Amino acid sequence: MAGGKPNRMVKQWGKQDKNDRRGQFFGVVAVNAIAFVLALVSFGPAARGHEVVPSVADMTLVDGALAFDVQANLESFVAGIDLSGVHDTGEAADTSAYDALRAMPPEDLEARFRAFWPQMAAQITIRSDQGDLEPELTGVEIPSVENTELARPSVLRFRAALPAGATTVQVGWAAPLGVLVLRQQGVEEPYSGYLEGGTISPPIDLPTGSRAASWQAFADFVPIGFRQMVPMGLDHVLFVLGLLLLTRQIRPLLWQVAAFTLAHSATLVLGSLGYLAVPGAIVEPLIAVSIVYVAAENIFAGGSSRWRLPLVFGFGLVHGLGLASVLEEFGMPERNVLPALLGFNAGVELGQLAVILTAFLLVGLWFRDKSWYRPVIAIPASAGGGLIGAWWFFERVLL
Repeated sequence: MAGGKPNRMVKQWGKQDKNDRRGQFFGVVAVNAIAFVLALVSFGPAARGHEVVPSVADMTLVDGALAFDVQANLESFVAGIDLSGVHDTGEAADTSAYDALRAMPPEDLEARFRAFWPQMAAQITIRSDQGDLEPELTGVEIPSVENTELARPSVLRFRAALPAGATTVQVGWAAPLGVLVLRQQGVEEPYSGYLEGGTISPPIDLPTGSRAASWQAFADFVPIGFRQMVPMGLDHVLFVLGLLLLTRQIRPLLWQVAAFTLAHSATLVLGSLGYLAVPGAIVEPLIAVSIVYVAAENIFAGGSSRWRLPLVFGFGLVHGLGLASVLEEFGMPERNVLPALLGFNAGVELGQLAVILTAFLLVGLWFRDKSWYRPVIAIPASAGGGLIGAWWFFERVLL
């Protein structure tokens, strides 16, 4: 009996060692898989492309016709990129045509777009209660090439003559053209809608407008906010993951996430409403710095310092300004600004929660109490995130 106890203890220790090794293996696999995806997105071809943003169309009734002013990335249309299937032009199968168009002087690109216009017109739907309308190109404004690393926002103008007696209209375009933000102008209750590629607007009243209900504006902007966190907001995702990697206990993590949420919500609201404006040339490098800081503290401090919470709050203010600049590109509905803003913020928070829960279930839940968690998972993952943040800082400041 006495001689059997040590053998059982040896077996138990061997079993624990085996389980630890197995846990380390799966932990390393999980972290490396996440790191590979992040590195691929951060340093791969997509990072050298241009983020796909919605086309924004202002529609005005003028002398019996509908006039459209559309701010859009014309190069992506002419290059034939299917914008419904990519988040960045760099993800397209062949970006060489897009890159060539992007480098063209305005007059050459305008000639190419005018030749392409009949194909695009066939993908635009303008349907009145008295029949379909034919879009007619009336003008193109293309800025000169300043930095080929940045997308070039151009403006195309077209009109569509209304048949006699038409009082409502529906507008949309084909899925390959991407998302359309449609804003009605010059009426008392203007319609404003976020139309996924391939969808069409509800009937819009031409004389007075068809302003969407507040709840509809809120609902429309929730998925927009979610997408700005997942998958578009990789810099915000890396910052949140950095918080999760260092903090093993739930309560301190919740305090940090709450501070970050409160801060970025405040500056998102203030920035979107025009009360606070900071140039992107300042905000974007600071967001990269926030990622580097969290990574460095994770690696060298070994635990949360007393400055962690206020610094997280301060960096949250910066991240909120970055989100506000993104929301500005979408053009919020004038009469439903607050519901749209709240919906966007709710979507961001849902995306943030999805990131935290996913990372916790994949790594934190199983490995955070292990003795090898810090050297095997937390430090290598933080180092990877810090390198990405450092690259982004270099890219945003010097390139």
